[in-house]
Amino acid sequence: MVAASRQYSEINPGVEIAWERRSLQAFADRPIREMTNDFDLVVIDHPHVGEVAKDEILVALDTVGRTAELEELEKHSIGLSHQSYSFRGHQWALAIDAATPVASYREDLLSNPPSRWDDVVDLARRQKVAFALIPVNAISTFMGLARNLGHEIAAGECLIDPDAGRFVLDTMKEIQALMDPRCLELDPIGILDWMANELDGPAYTPFGYGYTNYSRVSYCRYPVTFIDAPGFNDNSPGGTVLGGTGIAVSSSTLHREIAVDFAFWIAGPEIQQGLFFESGGQPGHAVAWESDICNRATRDFFRNTRRTLETAWLRPRYPGYMTFQDLAGEIVHAFLRNELDVGSALEKLQRAYRISREG
Repeated sequence: MVAASRQYSEINPGVEIAWERRSLQAFADRPIREMTNDFDLVVIDHPHVGEVAKDEILVALDTVGRTAELEELEKHSIGLSHQSYSFRGHQWALAIDAATPVASYREDLLSNPPSRWDDVVDLARRQKVAFALIPVNAISTFMGLARNLGHEIAAGECLIDPDAGRFVLDTMKEIQALMDPRCLELDPIGILDWMANELDGPAYTPFGYGYTNYSRVSYCRYPVTFIDAPGFNDNSPGGTVLGGTGIAVSSSTLHREIAVDFAFWIAGPEIQQGLFFESGGQPGHAVAWESDICNRATRDFFRNTRRTLETAWLRPRYPGYMTFQDLAGEIVHAFLRNELDVGSALEKLQRAYRISREG
């Protein structure tokens, strides 16, 4: 973002764009409303669009006279990345980064990575598997496993069929018990740092939001290869929880025309496959995912994981969803720490879901 902003300023004299970083957890948790009074441009996570649409705190980008560009961005979306920022008839952000939990492994430690869940568990029994299970990733894994198995999640009054929920929680507990306890305290970046920089680090992770940096030359001690997430019965990776980022414009900005122009510029194909990628970004535009240059530089990250992206699940985006996600993550995490039995965990998840919908 910094590199792209610098180039935009060079071709638009008199314009300066400065970014302030927030933590990975704050990116998931911090309400957009807290930022829109202070910033012209905001990078957001798509589940926030319910809050955004309700309060109209961002510019609806379908109202700024760029219909043809929007259509092109939708046409070249990776999976539902572009559509994830569309809610209640308006486009609230433009996808600049596409991500979902994918698998990764160390080629020096593992020659034949698993593609089916049973094989993942077998590998875990050999102490070669790790993945992030802090609260936000615990609930993400719960929902992703359920969707991969074909179960509905948050599709009506019931969060999940109780028998299905019990099976998913038991499945998570089984593999968590086979992994290093650090998994309960690490986010996906922590897992990748461990995998990519320690000689005896994990050989494989089945689920972790992909970061192309770890597959690039000289970024880490042991480059990581990213591949499709594992599946269950039909060997399909379908159902991982769509992530990524979108760039949005605050409705309170005093520089709307410039901010909108920058948003469309950085989301476009030229910057996405060029400077954005070259500066360490993970593009959201299909042109970059199909680029031989981008794939050569990342051990074929984009080709190897695109199937998982194209079949990723779009989370609910109703205004109370983010509150539910926070509470649900803590519930699943407590279950994995043996502080809740499976029945109590499911009851608490259902209660949290019901309350979030009522709010």
